[in-house]
Amino acid sequence: MQVIIKKAGKSKGFSAFTAALLAVLLGLVFGYIIMTIASPANSFLGFQMLLMGGFKRIGDVFYYATPILMTGLAVGFAFKMGLFNIGASGQYTMGMFFALYAGFMWKLPDSVHWLVCVLAGMSGGMLWGLIPGIFKALLNVNEVITSIMFNYIGMYLVDMLIQGNATMYISSKTRTSYLPASAQMPSLGITNSSVNISIFIAIIAALILFVVLNKTTFGYELKATGFNKYASAYAGMHGKRNIILTMVIAGAMAGLGGAFAILAPSTIAGSSMTYEPVSVIAANGFNGIAVALLGNSSPIGIIFSALFVSHIQRGGTLASLYGYKQEIIDVVIAVIIYFSAFAMLMNAMVGNLIKKLFSKNQSKEILPADPKEEA
Repeated sequence: MQVIIKKAGKSKGFSAFTAALLAVLLGLVFGYIIMTIASPANSFLGFQMLLMGGFKRIGDVFYYATPILMTGLAVGFAFKMGLFNIGASGQYTMGMFFALYAGFMWKLPDSVHWLVCVLAGMSGGMLWGLIPGIFKALLNVNEVITSIMFNYIGMYLVDMLIQGNATMYISSKTRTSYLPASAQMPSLGITNSSVNISIFIAIIAALILFVVLNKTTFGYELKATGFNKYASAYAGMHGKRNIILTMVIAGAMAGLGGAFAILAPSTIAGSSMTYEPVSVIAANGFNGIAVALLGNSSPIGIIFSALFVSHIQRGGTLASLYGYKQEIIDVVIAVIIYFSAFAMLMNAMVGNLIKKLFSKNQSKEILPADPKEEA
């Protein structure tokens, strides 16, 4: 048993899991304290709803988890290359626009229309990831700066293009028209929920990225370049090409997230999801950063962290029944991510504690018996 625990403790996956679990527990404890301070009488019931409310809206948990899962993959995949893709919001918005454009402007057979819209959304994200990648690879411009600026450029550009298109935009309602039914993704049929097959596509995308990173030469090169770009260049790896490809793939993931969000079927018959150009950067892009950090940038970890964040967000909305505002859940998530930043430190502390406990037990077993007792 001790040997198994020791091997698990040395595993990077196990270390990341324990660190994330500790961050979540500390964040929830802190959240309960905040809820108690805000309303002592309702703190227990409100916290219970925060933890369990998502199970009452399981369809919404999966629907809202899908876009942040994709933006989380966009951030996490780039981070494996040593790149901080903070431009997931812009890539998400551009992917959403491309999906909308294909849905409104392209007349295609019903059987393939939604699929083409999804591919268009992926293309939009790839384009918005390609440009910062080129700047980084060829001009050594920091990707954080360019991707932040492209968040704003993408947001204002999309708002301008939508407002200037009479087919897509209804000025009296200040939002886009309803998408044709053929452009909407097939629903899973859960009552009062927009969950659709995109959740399965997102999970498959995460599994593919996991295989690419851990089982292919390309993935090995990406991680090697992220660890030490000079050593990898000396070994003959194409750093500039890999930077561009990484940002393109990351952009594709975020673009798919935007497409999945806007192409989801509405819960109201005859309607669809709509977009309101209000010049606000997409929150799902920044939520993806939180999801990637909590998932330790691992595609598998990002799946579970996206579901967890979506779960407590849905529970947070139901906590309003006990007088709590939605912002309380944002505080809890922020604290969890804050503790995730210290994940390695906390994990090392826990690991050292376990080692000390085992070393004490082993020393007791090795010590010879007392001669007086033997006599």
